[in-house]
Amino acid sequence: MKDMTPDDIAGEYREATLQYHDGSKRLVYVTEVETPIPDGRLIVSRTDPQGIITHVNTSFVEMSGYREEDLIGVPHFILRHPDMPAAAFKDLWETVKKGKKWHGYVKNLRRDGGFYWVYATVIPNIRQGKLIGYTSVRRKPSRSRIKEAEALYATLQ
Repeated sequence: MKDMTPDDIAGEYREATLQYHDGSKRLVYVTEVETPIPDGRLIVSRTDPQGIITHVNTSFVEMSGYREEDLIGVPHFILRHPDMPAAAFKDLWETVKKGKKWHGYVKNLRRDGGFYWVYATVIPNIRQGKLIGYTSVRRKPSRSRIKEAEALYATLQ
């Protein structure tokens, strides 16, 4: 997974270095431009057990700003926005590793430095008693829930 470049960004931006749970780091450029999910649209992706993307739908491609071939085979955390606290993802992983469904509000980073909010449901995919990966389905959250998530996430590390 490559760092972003200023050429990827439209408008003013700030730099942030993200450190992921696997120890890797990535330089990102972040704008304040929000792209809302269109009403009725579902964003769907599947990963392997390590969180590497194996499938994306058209809505995922359109909302993320990446090409499908740039997404397949990379960690799902390519979309992690620097405003998202590590604690939110810790809870997600602890929940799904127990074989349970996780629900939550996530601010995702687009390829162009902008962002979009989602209400996400992550489901472990179990086949013949074995975890084969995860499916994530995301939809448009309400503005009031986004405000609640922003207030909570500002208090977390």
